[in-house]
Amino acid sequence: MRSTTDARRCASALAALLVAALSAAGGAAQQPAATAASSQPDDAAVARAIAAVKADPNLATQRTITMLRLNDAPAQGPTRRPWLEWIAGLVRWFEQSARVLVWGAAAVAAGLLVRYIFRTVWAWDGLPAAGEFVAPTHVQDLDIRPETLPEDIGAAARRLWDRGEHRAALALLYRGLLSRLVHVHAVPIRDSSTEGDCLALAALHMTTGGREYAARLVSIWQRAVYGHERADTSIVHALCDDFAPALDAGPRESPA
Repeated sequence: MRSTTDARRCASALAALLVAALSAAGGAAQQPAATAASSQPDDAAVARAIAAVKADPNLATQRTITMLRLNDAPAQGPTRRPWLEWIAGLVRWFEQSARVLVWGAAAVAAGLLVRYIFRTVWAWDGLPAAGEFVAPTHVQDLDIRPETLPEDIGAAARRLWDRGEHRAALALLYRGLLSRLVHVHAVPIRDSSTEGDCLALAALHMTTGGREYAARLVSIWQRAVYGHERADTSIVHALCDDFAPALDAGPRESPA
């Protein structure tokens, strides 16, 4: 890169050389031929002149210039992201542990299959045989399991009635009737059986006394629950006293 001053210096130097050359040429033209031959420069002088010209910094084709420049901020390296490194490590771990994971998943699946087969076979073994009756735990919304009932149902119902808990007393008698029909007399009552269904089934499996007692109790139960009629205390006391003799286990009669 050259400035205007350098250009002027170069032009001045060239002009000086041209003037010197013209002066030398004019002097040489005025001298005799013999003198001109003796004053002609040799090769060594020409080489020295060329070297001197090349050494002149003002005539050089390239020039080094020192310039001041503000330093830029140092380039920052890539920001480290720990979560990317964690994901990369996890992928590498999966690649290395793929076989272990596959075998582990196969073992879990085999265990689940064995458990399913075992439970299925166990459930089939627990199913009743064809035609076998399974006693329900509830009829409609009434719990008829023997363990939920008092041992002496008639006496317990009478105490409830005498305390003024009339509906509870009748409900206990009716629950006790259904429980005895199912668990003592093996009457095939279902969880959806109605009062009429229970009486019809009881007529086929119970003695005459049992059938008559069941009909009296169901009639009082229906009138109290659906008709909101209050039964006489003497009638309810009779139902409580006759409960065990009529419904406890005894010899069956063949239906007429």
